[in-house]
Amino acid sequence: MNATAGYSGTPLARKLGIAASSRVLLVDAPDDLPALLAPLPEGVAFTPDADARVDIAHVFVTRREDLQRQLQRLRRVLRADAALWVSWPKQSARVPTTVTEDTIRELALPLGWVDVKVCAVSAVWSGLKLVVRKDLR
Repeated sequence: MNATAGYSGTPLARKLGIAASSRVLLVDAPDDLPALLAPLPEGVAFTPDADARVDIAHVFVTRREDLQRQLQRLRRVLRADAALWVSWPKQSARVPTTVTEDTIRELALPLGWVDVKVCAVSAVWSGLKLVVRKDLR
């Protein structure tokens, strides 16, 4: 699989909004994600810590409980203008999961997140982009 995973032909880093000098947090990312993101824009930095300097966070989850914990944690620490991508296994991937696109919305909306975009991350993962509602920024 290459950086044009999915149907659009657009490089994955661009689909996810990773721009030059972005600071990106990855949580439980699959081992092949670096290859899928290549080539990255200049100056992109990956950080192991969730804090107010993160521009984009990308969380990979298979369990509802983990999703709920991550959404609550990241809502407290990320800047209001940061983007959060949540990826879950596609049904066709046959990966055991308790997370669907609807589950993400069900847990995220009460915390002030809204979904604004969906994309194919790989043959296994779909992604839903969340941002904090404008009236809460």
